[in-house]
Amino acid sequence: MQSIPQTTQPFFQEYDFKRIDPDLNSDLIIERILAFGNREEVRWLLNFYGEARIQHWLSGKYSLRLPLRRYRLWCTLLNVVEMQRNPTSIWPY
Repeated sequence: MQSIPQTTQPFFQEYDFKRIDPDLNSDLIIERILAFGNREEVRWLLNFYGEARIQHWLSGKYSLRLPLRRYRLWCTLLNVVEMQRNPTSIWPY
């Protein structure tokens, strides 16, 4: 198992960082690194999961957790069609 970069530890303050599994917790890891990560952390994310996996994640319901500006940025950079989002809704479910 390849570990998550140590520099991302502040993104997971409510979790025991040592127990986060990159395979089991992929949705959480993708969300946090796309929302808060720097270039090296995003590079790790793309190398570990692959661009197709990140594009698939952006097309799914978990991407609603990203701030709208970050969501639009990653959709543009990774050539993903944006989903219709309600910007006034705090809880989209």
